[in-house]
Amino acid sequence: MRKIYSFMHISLDGFVAGPNGEMDWIKVDQEIFDHVGKRISESDTALYGRVTYEMMQNYWPEAGSQPGASKHDIEHSKWYLQAHKIVLSKNLKGEGLTNTTIISKNLSERINEIKQSEGGGGKEILLFGSPRATHSLIQENLIDGYWLFVNPVILGLGIPLFVDINEKIKLNLLDTKQFSCGVTALNYIVHRS
Repeated sequence: MRKIYSFMHISLDGFVAGPNGEMDWIKVDQEIFDHVGKRISESDTALYGRVTYEMMQNYWPEAGSQPGASKHDIEHSKWYLQAHKIVLSKNLKGEGLTNTTIISKNLSERINEIKQSEGGGGKEILLFGSPRATHSLIQENLIDGYWLFVNPVILGLGIPLFVDINEKIKLNLLDTKQFSCGVTALNYIVHRS
């Protein structure tokens, strides 16, 4: 069965964005891009909420072909164009969207069908950002692991990663990585008993 991993930048106090969705506190550099790129290249499916998908769709399809595009922009743009995209949205329509599946209802059933499918060759499904989509998937117990990039900042207020948790979620730490910019990556898998 395919597994869903949530990729998320997070503050030390558990927020994924500021009170108004600000993400200017997130530290990224080539070292992080290279590390993430290696993991992403092993997958072929991305999962987004509507807001994150629209942000990605407005940037990544053309990013790699722009004059002066960075190594990261070229590599991730190529991956993004080839990856199958799953979008959780009650408003977005799928007409004209290439290689994209829209899920607007029956979330648990549809996600479990995708997790059971062989279409991805058993590869992971990577959930990028998308705090509201993440909250919905957590409530349905559909996330199998978390790759959290803990940024050295305390926001005090903002959009939390974990809200309305119905029951304890036990995690096993698979590995950690410290980056020179001060970010620490924590790779957890959900412990299912």
